[in-house]
Amino acid sequence: MLEEWLDTACAELGIDRAEVDRDLVLDLARDVAHGVARPAAPLTAYLLGLAVGRGEPARDAAARITELATEWPARREGRPS
Repeated sequence: MLEEWLDTACAELGIDRAEVDRDLVLDLARDVAHGVARPAAPLTAYLLGLAVGRGEPARDAAARITELATEWPARREGRPS
């Protein structure tokens, strides 16, 4: 069902399905949901899309966000990461 949804949503938005790295986005959402908060996952996926739309390579942006999410608990407590 997920692949069918992605194919349909991409077609509706005029996005080449080959450009969508499903696993990258799902992994990012998982890391943010666990490291920050569940509601942060879809918001962060949206931010990733904005960054990519502005020319940032998806893998680079996702790696930076994942690192930030991993360090988030310590940052919130004021500990050095």
